[in-house]
Amino acid sequence: MGALIDRLFGLSSRIALVTGSSAGIGEALARGLAEAGAQVVINGRTADKVDAVVAAIKAGGGLAHGATFDVTNPDAVRKSVARIEAEIGPIDILVNNAGIQRRTPLEDYPLETWRELITANLDSVFLVGQAVARFMIPRKRGRIINICSVQSELARPSIAPYTASKGAVKMLTKGMATDWGKYGLCVNAIGPGYFRTELNKALVEDEKFSAWLAGRTPLGRWGEVDELVGAAIFLASDAASFVNGHVLYVDGGVTSSL
Repeated sequence: MGALIDRLFGLSSRIALVTGSSAGIGEALARGLAEAGAQVVINGRTADKVDAVVAAIKAGGGLAHGATFDVTNPDAVRKSVARIEAEIGPIDILVNNAGIQRRTPLEDYPLETWRELITANLDSVFLVGQAVARFMIPRKRGRIINICSVQSELARPSIAPYTASKGAVKMLTKGMATDWGKYGLCVNAIGPGYFRTELNKALVEDEKFSAWLAGRTPLGRWGEVDELVGAAIFLASDAASFVNGHVLYVDGGVTSSL
């Protein structure tokens, strides 16, 4: 049984780039992939935060490297991906996790904030996905995991642009799978529900919202970021070798109930 599990789910000798992994969900996913045997490349825009996560993973016995660059800057993305390929090794797994949230009623939403959010949440997936795929395609292998959201399917007041961006990521995932499947790439997504993260700090501390969420979620609680790790390992591993264009919702049942 041990050999079978290792063959299906083990990630040893693979290199995984996780964008936006200096905190929150991205950090949890990077730590999980490292524990499964992958060398992880931690990405963020702040070098000190990137270095701290790299050091923590190494202290736990994992293999980690830092790559500080802005995933919304096309030139920085191209150069950084090429540098990773040349100095660390071929990227086998890409997790497009970087993103932001800006809450404002839609009728008052500033155009510059809309553009900032769409650039961070959607353009980054295209830019990093394309840059990495250009190296994966000649190798005829690779796994790309985009981070969607329950907001890829559902809306709530004051986050319409975020909902639009995550709906677009869902369809971009399907488009990537369709275009790149013929080259041996599997492109899928994870759709987190409501998780305790720094991004959701205000909502977590809002007793009224937390009570509403518990009642709205069949499992009756917030998710913990470590509960996303299994989905990432599955989609990155040989166990998912014929899974392509799929969004795996990890949401406690929110998208399945009214």
